[in-house]
Amino acid sequence: MPAAPQESHPDSLTLATHGEVRHDWSLEEIEALFALPFNDLLFRAQQVHRAHFEANAVQVSTLLSIKTGACPEDCKYCPQSGHYNTGLGKEKLLEIEKVVEQARAAREAGASRFCMGAAWKSPRERDLEVVLEMVRRVKELGLETCMTLGMVDTDQASRLAEAGLDYYNHNLDTSPDYYGEIITTRTYADRLETLGNVREAGMKVCSGGILGMGEAPRDRAALLQQLVKLEPHPESVPINMLVKVPGTPLENVEDLDPLEYVRAIAVARILMPQSHVRLSAGREQMSDSTQALAFLAGANSIFYGDTLLTTGNPQVEKDRALFDRLGLHPERRETCTDEVGQQAALAAALEASAVRQAAAAQETAASRLAYDAAQA
Repeated sequence: MPAAPQESHPDSLTLATHGEVRHDWSLEEIEALFALPFNDLLFRAQQVHRAHFEANAVQVSTLLSIKTGACPEDCKYCPQSGHYNTGLGKEKLLEIEKVVEQARAAREAGASRFCMGAAWKSPRERDLEVVLEMVRRVKELGLETCMTLGMVDTDQASRLAEAGLDYYNHNLDTSPDYYGEIITTRTYADRLETLGNVREAGMKVCSGGILGMGEAPRDRAALLQQLVKLEPHPESVPINMLVKVPGTPLENVEDLDPLEYVRAIAVARILMPQSHVRLSAGREQMSDSTQALAFLAGANSIFYGDTLLTTGNPQVEKDRALFDRLGLHPERRETCTDEVGQQAALAAALEASAVRQAAAAQETAASRLAYDAAQA
């Protein structure tokens, strides 16, 4: 007679199905979650996910680089850093109309949030005025807005909030202990201060990290612990897989096991049950099977489009096909009451978006659509 099945985890890790919201997870508890058998971990994460979200809905965002290259930071993973020769040229801050055009296309293709990123250590005054108008114009389209502009002080955060910015992205990147191996031009405390300024201004927080930068497993647990300590938890948690760009110091780092990435998604879901956990950079390198496991582990947000700032991202047609195969659909927007109509519109709009993006790739007159925000 076969032995009765036994739980393969200690009672101290027993989680309520509804997913208790905590900010006091110890590093040992988080490491114990990472150490669970893979099936047990995903089962727990799926329980928590279904208690807080529609199981097969995925929030869809589009990310546009509004100012590329020549960043003074020395982040070892980033092709936009002015410290490394990656072949990425310095570009100017896009004109407002160009940004609005891209936001409108994203909305037509089914995106509910439009994210804008600029390669700055922090925005200067004349740049901020333009950025504020971008926020106002994109908000008029009925989209949620998100920006990543580097460090912001209390005044800058307040002005962004007053303009209608919904989310501010500022990643912690890795654990406090490993951080100095990746970045020296900005401290961990600087990053936490920016997140505090954003929260104080009333905006929602988008903050996560990058896996596969040569960090130890304990560093991944410590990164998630730092995010969990934030009160409230970040509403959006991007879990990036390193994209190894030639010319950066991390171009030859050892690849992270995809299953370890999925484990991190699952642990993030358990630790932050009410947050959207996003598959972000590195998704282009992931197989469909890895992405499917990540969705099973509790990921419920993606960026789509051909580029993610300056690195590749799965094309919209491929994303649509994967959604169809997995039975996933875009998370419902408040402005859309007909889910069947939304999905039909998404299918048609994705095709149109792919044509527009191919045409846009042939444009060579970017300088006429920009002003030089890189000059002092």
